[in-house]
Amino acid sequence: MSVLIYIENTEGQFKKSAFEAASYGKAVADLLQTEAVAISIGDVQDTELQKLGNYGISKVLKVSTDSLKSFVNQAYAAILASAVQKENASVVILSNTFSGKGLAPRVAAKLNAGIVSGASALPHIAGNSFDVQTSAFSNKAIATVSLQSTIKVLTINPNAFAAKETGGTATIEGYTPDFASSDLNTLVKEIVRATDTISLPEAEIVVSAGRGLKGPENWPMIEELAQVLGAATACSKPVSDAGWRPHSEHVGQTGIVVSPNLYIAIGISGAIQHLAGVSSSKTIVVINKDPEAPFFKVADYGIVGDAFVVVPKLIEALKKHKGN
Repeated sequence: MSVLIYIENTEGQFKKSAFEAASYGKAVADLLQTEAVAISIGDVQDTELQKLGNYGISKVLKVSTDSLKSFVNQAYAAILASAVQKENASVVILSNTFSGKGLAPRVAAKLNAGIVSGASALPHIAGNSFDVQTSAFSNKAIATVSLQSTIKVLTINPNAFAAKETGGTATIEGYTPDFASSDLNTLVKEIVRATDTISLPEAEIVVSAGRGLKGPENWPMIEELAQVLGAATACSKPVSDAGWRPHSEHVGQTGIVVSPNLYIAIGISGAIQHLAGVSSSKTIVVINKDPEAPFFKVADYGIVGDAFVVVPKLIEALKKHKGN
């Protein structure tokens, strides 16, 4: 028996969420008193794969063929299901990223497995039963889902479980599973990614702004604050709808759901749809000149003031603190 962790790569490199998944899988394996085995699909060098040993992974299955260099949902799901059988895995762990959200249900269906998407903590294990916490009702509540199936599939939210370096080494084993040629009927030809920005789902700090900024011409101060903090930038739905910012920065129930360690909301009133996408943030700071803004009700810290006065002073104070 083992725990199998799918390690997602971006152009051959592992991001923070990959190491979080590895650490979470190792912790689950420790609870089950078994080993944590990772699987990597795509063009990833051995030097990158060996990093996983430092996060408790004992073995890495390396799947590397030209046809699988780009993510193909059907084929990847078939390979994961095959690896589960090979390693006699009782638990499959994936990151709750765009790819993970697509893969997990397919893998669960192939294995007749129970599934929990967006786990926020380690499961409570009693015999064959897994009780797993996840968000519910648009992040307004926490649900405990009980899995009784022989095989369980879990996706872990970014920033929900810290990556933990345990030391150690991982053996790398080449793996060439069989999968149907029809699984490759739909191919991704190209993925264009922004290379100079921080990924919103993985960001530990997010600086977000809304209509209180009055127009796109005022966004440089938001970008400067984000740069000083090493943060990702985001926006409310009305801002992206107006074309002030790209839709890829839209955070909320109908946009990207984030769970950073720090979420700074500037000039955002706090509509229920927006709150649903950020409520799992560990610390929320709100800057708004309206003391009755709904966002203040869920904020850990709030500043009642004009963003055009508060934000420049905040940037100045942070630069002084950092010695810039």
